Amino acid sequence: MNNTKKYVIIAMIAAIYTAVSLAIAPFSFGNIQVRVAEALTLLPLIYFPSIFGVVLGCFLTNLIGAMMGVNILGFLDAIIGTLATLIAAYITYKYRDKKIKGIPVISILAPVVVNAVVIGLELGFVLFPDNIIVGSLISGLEVGIGEFISVVIGYFIVKELAKKKIFE
Repeated sequence: MNNTKKYVIIAMIAAIYTAVSLAIAPFSFGNIQVRVAEALTLLPLIYFPSIFGVVLGCFLTNLIGAMMGVNILGFLDAIIGTLATLIAAYITYKYRDKKIKGIPVISILAPVVVNAVVIGLELGFVLFPDNIIVGSLISGLEVGIGEFISVVIGYFIVKELAKKKIFE
């Protein structure tokens, strides 16, 4: 695959992530969230450059969300949330071949755990400054549940995309 095609795919992934997240913005931000676009964090199971598209999409979503006033975490989330997505996407890629009964469990759980911890802490500090620990635990659980829903959807999408071989 040539570089131009890779860049176009990366840009398309970023655009899809951003468009889906902002189209359903009330569900994409906050402690109770199902950021459906996070389903794309499983694309590294089948295509390494997708990491860049997902990370760029997350950055743009968090930045634009902050500018629109719908991202309750503000501009800080453009850095912290994006970093969480980068870590999760990389772990997804790194452990894609480690499977339990044919399922890449570590890769699937990476976005759930990383976002639950990182975004949970971020929400705890912002929304619960008087009780950061309890706020972070509650927010982390809420984010983790939403992320789990997204990655389950993502797993089935990625399985279908792998069959189509569109990234080859």
